Amino acid sequence: MRELRIHGRGGQGAVIASKILAVAIFREGRWVQSFPAFGVERRGAPVTAFLRMDDTPIQLRCEIVAPDDLIVLDPTLLAAIDITTGLKAGGSILINSPLPPEEYSHLGPYRIATVDANTVAQKHGLGSRTQPIVNTAIVGAYATFSGVVSLDAVCEAIAEEVPVHFDANVAAAREAAGQLRVLQEAVNV
Repeated sequence: MRELRIHGRGGQGAVIASKILAVAIFREGRWVQSFPAFGVERRGAPVTAFLRMDDTPIQLRCEIVAPDDLIVLDPTLLAAIDITTGLKAGGSILINSPLPPEEYSHLGPYRIATVDANTVAQKHGLGSRTQPIVNTAIVGAYATFSGVVSLDAVCEAIAEEVPVHFDANVAAAREAAGQLRVLQEAVNV
């Protein structure tokens, strides 16, 4: 079983990102679970979404506390909470950031990647200049980074889960996948 935890802020699309990935992974013939955890439900408040995937039925029904992968939609969360809590040794972190992944090597001995999903989303008219909706861009990058799901399956899932502005959302997913920057080796701190 592989588990993913998505950290974002209300309005960025963390919950929909989890649903898009779940639909894409399901389309490729695997079992999935996707669910959110909310605190205060308002724009800008921290939001966490979860995803489990496996080749066999998933019996586990609880919050994910030891994920294999993390997606961080808002890099300011890195200063607010310890997003790496419970992340498995050798785990992966994808961060929405204009900075190179080397800037985040202090997070620990993890495989780290960055993509500027804000700029990609703004370019494609997703959300506003001050509050871009980065979910489709980040799931496109995650498909490339993780290798657990194909970019084509993600784009098909976008059509199913985000039918508004389909072309712009698919274009954002594909562009972000092509702009992914990966820290090649986990850095021990």
